[in-house]
Amino acid sequence: MFSVVQCSAVFGVDAYLVRVEADVAGGSIPSLSVVGLPDGAIRESRDRVISAIRNSGYRFPPRRITVNLAPADVRKEGSAFDLAIALAILASSEQIRIGDAETILVLGELSLDGTVRPVRGAVAIAADARTHGVTSMIVPRENAEEAAVIDGVSVYGVGSLLEAATVIANPPVAAAVDVDLDALFLDANRDLPDLADVKGQEHAKRALEVAAVGGHNLLMMGPPGSGKTMLARRLPSILPRMTLDEAFETTKIHSVAGALAKDAPLVTSRPFRDPHHTVSMAGLVGGGKTPGPGEVSLAHHGVLFLDELPEFPRNALESLRQPLENGTATIARAWGSLTFPARTMLVAAMNPCPCGYLGDGRRACRCNPALIQRYHAKISGPLLDRIDLHVEVPAVPFEQLRDDRISESSADVRHRVQRARDAQRRRFTGTRVYTNAMMGPRQVREHCKLDGDAMELLAAAMERLLLSARGHDRILKVARSIADLDDSEGIQLPHIAEAIQYRSLDRLIRD
Repeated sequence: MFSVVQCSAVFGVDAYLVRVEADVAGGSIPSLSVVGLPDGAIRESRDRVISAIRNSGYRFPPRRITVNLAPADVRKEGSAFDLAIALAILASSEQIRIGDAETILVLGELSLDGTVRPVRGAVAIAADARTHGVTSMIVPRENAEEAAVIDGVSVYGVGSLLEAATVIANPPVAAAVDVDLDALFLDANRDLPDLADVKGQEHAKRALEVAAVGGHNLLMMGPPGSGKTMLARRLPSILPRMTLDEAFETTKIHSVAGALAKDAPLVTSRPFRDPHHTVSMAGLVGGGKTPGPGEVSLAHHGVLFLDELPEFPRNALESLRQPLENGTATIARAWGSLTFPARTMLVAAMNPCPCGYLGDGRRACRCNPALIQRYHAKISGPLLDRIDLHVEVPAVPFEQLRDDRISESSADVRHRVQRARDAQRRRFTGTRVYTNAMMGPRQVREHCKLDGDAMELLAAAMERLLLSARGHDRILKVARSIADLDDSEGIQLPHIAEAIQYRSLDRLIRD
């Protein structure tokens, strides 16, 4: 007898439907073969499925069984097909009944005792299944809330093969998992560290606010203990709250990577990723035998923080050029390429020299000029060009550390940032651009016009700082963000002057 169960697989961060077809035929030698370009994990599913069926109280048919994963020309990977294969075999041997197979999707890994284990990519699979007319999903109980954030699909969490067999025969409407999205967003930023905790560093706080307004990349340079990391960790608290679409996009990436928290079915806070400086190029931008998302994609719609920037491998840093420029990370292989979303804010921190105390004024620097030059040379000019704001973060004086006055809170700063972001969304209505940092050459010419005095100042800065054409455009984008903070329609001389000030490290690092 022949039967079909719908399943799904993930390719990159998107999913596609897979039909699990099972045929139980006669034959003197019992066998189970899985075809349709399965990988090693799927081929091993034969032993898991056989044990799970027997340990769940069913009879494994002593026949010649063939399982096909269609489409057969696409390689399938992972253990998420176990549950669908087991149910298809049970239906083909007439031990269970399946309802409307075309509208039910099954997902899950099986243990030998028949329990169902969680899998990756449930959100992406649910979103794709809805577009193909699937109305019900049977998933591991641990993935139920994650899949249920997609509206229009009834999700049933199961803990065993026996439970799944009962649900697939007649899905009980009342038992579908329900997720309150409003409640998830209500507590989104409650536990984020507050900017009010930072003593002093008003110049750096201002740069952080400007970066948040336009989605700009930021580099902070200062001695150890000056508060660079503390400032970076508070950037998500002043960014605008995530929209529902942004939350879905980010959740898909985290789900596929297996980085989704168990108690958080939806990513509602801006991600903050801070990989160690020993991270590989594949870990930073994505890769592997079957390419998966890297740290730059896991920080999509959030912040990627690189502490001790010169200590990162040179090839890893250079691999960030394309994601920072295009908002995507493309991983190419012989069989094709995968593109992962990577619209993130890069925030980097570094010491002014290897010992950390160049220009500190309190401690003497032990580094000779050649050593300092080699240290700065680890950051290439093209990468530095892609960082919009460069800020020096000096050590905080004792008087400021002991100041009991309460600094401005993250909520107050976020209110100004949100107002400026709203102005940008209105300005870029009808385009794919929604922050100043995303502007292309045409938008820069249209929205970043300068008067005579501002033009002269920018020309002088270009010559003195030896800025590239990319650096020129990034100064204009930052000036546009500063003008938005001032509710100014045009870019004025003070705005361009402040934007130029944020390029001071161009001269310091290259000298």
